[in-house]
Amino acid sequence: MQSYELLREVFEKKTPKQVAADLGLSLSMVYKWAEPPNHAAGSGTGNPLDRIEALLASTGDHRLVQWICQRAGGFFILNPKNAPHPHYLIPATNQIVQEFADLLHVIATATADDKIVPPEAKQIRARWEELKTVTEGFVACCEQGNFDHIRNHAARRAAATPPGE
Repeated sequence: MQSYELLREVFEKKTPKQVAADLGLSLSMVYKWAEPPNHAAGSGTGNPLDRIEALLASTGDHRLVQWICQRAGGFFILNPKNAPHPHYLIPATNQIVQEFADLLHVIATATADDKIVPPEAKQIRARWEELKTVTEGFVACCEQGNFDHIRNHAARRAAATPPGE
């Protein structure tokens, strides 16, 4: 979905007039956000969503997206770029369990004195984000039906392992 298409849908729930008033902008500018970009005209006014995308592309810093997600009451998890390599799929469940164990260890250590100070909270958050990322990668592979890699890897391991080992 293009940004202007999303804005059209958003404007079905809250009118451009209301948005313009809330943001202190002209109604015509808000209406333009819901139109396809006119690159031939050389218009320099992109909608806010396109500008955020451009800022992310320029900086490559996902903290921008994380900040927006936090403001919306959620969080950001980066999707895996490609289906993971077969070597990643086999230990994926073990990695999820290990990440969860690491999170529990950080929580147990932080709560040992019956209080959690800001650096401990930051460490808990970091471990939680890592667990979510690892788990999301595994779930995405499952959703893609990417089980051939698991079967192929298991078959190669079986063929390379002498009997009785």
